[in-house]
Formats: sequence, structure tokens, C-alpha cells
Amino acid sequence: MTERRRISSGSRFEDEIGYSRAVVDGGHVWVSGTTGYDYAAMTIADGVVEQAEQCFRNIAAALAEAGCTLDDVVRVLFVVPRREDWPPCWPVVRRHLGRARPASTMIQAGLQDDAMRIEIEVTARLRKE
Repeated sequence: MTERRRISSGSRFEDEIGYSRAVVDGGHVWVSGTTGYDYAAMTIADGVVEQAEQCFRNIAAALAEAGCTLDDVVRVLFVVPRREDWPPCWPVVRRHLGRARPASTMIQAGLQDDAMRIEIEVTARLRKE
């Protein structure tokens, strides 16, 4: 039986709210909804495209710690507060997930902070060794 492993990004919200950036259990990695917050600089860019790029950097870091990559993503959920922000993100999504081509859903909904313009959640599969 595989042990559940929790991965943290170092965000203060993980401790304050009570969640993990990612959880590895069995053959899958579940990555929490991830925003464009740059934890190293403790900042968030203004533009949605820049935020989407940072989301993928944050997700890729969690996946790497789990032992996989963006190419192993099988499911993705995008949340954008403003519908018009979604089409500018398409090239970013294609660049990061174009090989994996996961099942995908996009919803329009508010996020925790008005500065956040996109949130991305993914599920990936661990590679069999």
C-alpha cells in the first residue's frame, strides 16, 4: 500500500487554511488550485498571462517534487473570474500542456483575492518505474 505524501509550496495559506499544495497517493498526484502568486518574491503579477505562466511554474515545482511533470497531467480545471481573460491564456496552456492534452474544464468564478485572475488545478499520474 502506498503512503500518502503531502507537498507544500511554502505558502502561509496552506498552514492557515489547512491544505497541501499537492498530495501523492497511489498512482496519482492531486495539485490544489494554484494561482499566479510568486512565493519566492511574495508578489503577484497584474496580467493574466503572466499569472498563468506563474501558475504553471508553481504546479511544475509541485509535480517535480512528486516525481512527475506537466506531461503527466491527465485532468485540469481552470477558474477565471473574467471570461475575457481566458482566450489570452490559451497559448500558455498549449505550451505547458500541449503534449499531455489532459481532460479539461474552465469555469468562471470569483477567486480568493481580486488580484488573482486565474487559478489552475491539476491531477497527474505517476510514471511506472
